[in-house]
Amino acid sequence: MHHFSAKLEIIGINPFVFVPEDILEALIQKAGKHSGKIPICGKLNDVPYTQTLVKYQGAWRLYVNTVMLKNSPKRIGEEVNITVDFDPVSREEKIHPDLAKALNNHPEQKKVFDGLPPSRKKEIVRYIGRLKSEESRKKNIEKAINFLKGKERFIGRDKP
Repeated sequence: MHHFSAKLEIIGINPFVFVPEDILEALIQKAGKHSGKIPICGKLNDVPYTQTLVKYQGAWRLYVNTVMLKNSPKRIGEEVNITVDFDPVSREEKIHPDLAKALNNHPEQKKVFDGLPPSRKKEIVRYIGRLKSEESRKKNIEKAINFLKGKERFIGRDKP
């Protein structure tokens, strides 16, 4: 676990901190990659968090959301204490068995689903997986299949 203090900054509407270069290099080495997202965990002002380091406009940034730091957009310029380490725990969303079954029963729609960008697939999988009632899940899986057919609007989109 690495510890540092940093000033909370903002880019657009997103509060963030820069991770010191030596700590960043250690995290990159643990992650085994120099690009993409790096899963991390730690504490911000003694509050545990799980987050992702992201490279944006050539610089790695630790974005600070309101779960990590209450009212973070209003606290720009504040010095925060951070511990950080690489988080090896998988963040992959598991596809709900009912959605997997529906896709297997509709091979054309499965082909469309498999061709979607990873972020779109993740959005669908996450949406279906987090539904609480079986009735709601069943109804939304039907909507998802129709969406993949190009016949219905789903997840705020007209087309897959």
